[in-house]
Amino acid sequence: MREEATVSDSIRRRTFLRRAITVIVAGIGAVFGASAVAYVVPSKQSDARDEWLPLGTTRTVELGEPTLFKASVELTTGWRTTTDDVAVYVKTDDGRDFIGMSNICTHLGCRVRWVKDRRQFYCPCHAGVYDENGNVVSGPPPRPLDRYELAVEGEEIDFLPDPIKQSG
Repeated sequence: MREEATVSDSIRRRTFLRRAITVIVAGIGAVFGASAVAYVVPSKQSDARDEWLPLGTTRTVELGEPTLFKASVELTTGWRTTTDDVAVYVKTDDGRDFIGMSNICTHLGCRVRWVKDRRQFYCPCHAGVYDENGNVVSGPPPRPLDRYELAVEGEEIDFLPDPIKQSG
């Protein structure tokens, strides 16, 4: 035989369903509310790539000879801070006008090296060759080495760590 549900059982069942639906609706509201707040309030973000950073001094740059400088750039995204190491070849022919070149090959992103006796940058990954000003001489690179904007004040060299792509 089938047992009849008592009044107290149906009240408990109704109470349970009401509370369960309330919890589900509140959870959905909290998810959408948190998303709306995250959209309206921007996360902390600091990108040092648009700030001038010290690179080195003009005293260490030999005339006509690319000189490698290294710098660290701090990037903050949300609540996470990372450090990116940047390497820049700096060259001047007259001691007044300086150019900054990336050490990253434009083919597949390998690091290039300055070969002094050949007066060329060489990429060991696929034999890409660049001249002393970063222009492609031979190999697979599609365009010259990227450039960095430099500012020289006195003997100090500063740079913007966001490279400028060169057209091939």
